[in-house]
Amino acid sequence: MLLSPAGPTTAERVARGLELLTGWGLKPVLGPNAFARQGYLAGGDELRAADLNAAFADPAVRGIVCTRGGYGAQRVVDMIDMSLVRADPKMVAGFSDITALHFALWRGARLAGVHGLMAAAAWHDEAAPPASAESLRRALMTTDPVTVCAAPGAETFGVRVPGVARGPLFGGNLCLVTASLGTPDMPDLTGAILLIEEVEEPPYKIDRMLTQLRRAGVLARVAGVAVGQFTNCADDWEVSAADVLTERLGDLGVPVLGGLPIGHGVAPLTVPVGVPAVLDASAGTLTVAPATR
Repeated sequence: MLLSPAGPTTAERVARGLELLTGWGLKPVLGPNAFARQGYLAGGDELRAADLNAAFADPAVRGIVCTRGGYGAQRVVDMIDMSLVRADPKMVAGFSDITALHFALWRGARLAGVHGLMAAAAWHDEAAPPASAESLRRALMTTDPVTVCAAPGAETFGVRVPGVARGPLFGGNLCLVTASLGTPDMPDLTGAILLIEEVEEPPYKIDRMLTQLRRAGVLARVAGVAVGQFTNCADDWEVSAADVLTERLGDLGVPVLGGLPIGHGVAPLTVPVGVPAVLDASAGTLTVAPATR
């Protein structure tokens, strides 16, 4: 089922997503309020929460693909009936603002998620890049592990501390990870691999968020950091996002791997979250176990 738990979208933007999912032999169904709108939200909080609860309660629904991120997931996570989630766990795919939903579902039901392309945001104006589409298909429809390689030429490719880390993979959008501090949904990252990506945030704001995570003690407990795409994150200060990431992550004493094509950039790949992973910063790979049950 395609749901809009955060920002609003339109039928035109979702059309290619429906086409792609149908081509895989799936039977995508639009949630009853997928195209609702209330300002910058996809309808009121109660409406969006009701769609999520109805999808988890419906035995015919076997997975949820979010239409887009934007903003609003944090406003509804406390309204989700976790007993429904635990009774019939279903894969949830999405990223960006959906990071908050992944965190909440892990906290309430230990439900692994899928950080990947969404039905509207990723391919509304053109076909999804073949590698991106195949990556999403494999994560949704197979039990194969996922391996993502650092991409030479990526904006964060030079962010690296060699070594190998093993642990559950958590995270997603850096803004949402930071905004989750102090909430019940923030996962315990002790021994975990933290995944971060960002879009249109200048380096000083990236610095501020990483500093907040450091001061909160979060980065002192991780086993490693997987750095995805930091897209359009520039300003006029001649300091790049990669510079900030290297400075704020390079002294943690754990493996750090940048250049991973995960996030808001060109041809992003999909990875499960909340599952075991191996970050090999020396080899330049992130290997993640499947989210399928």
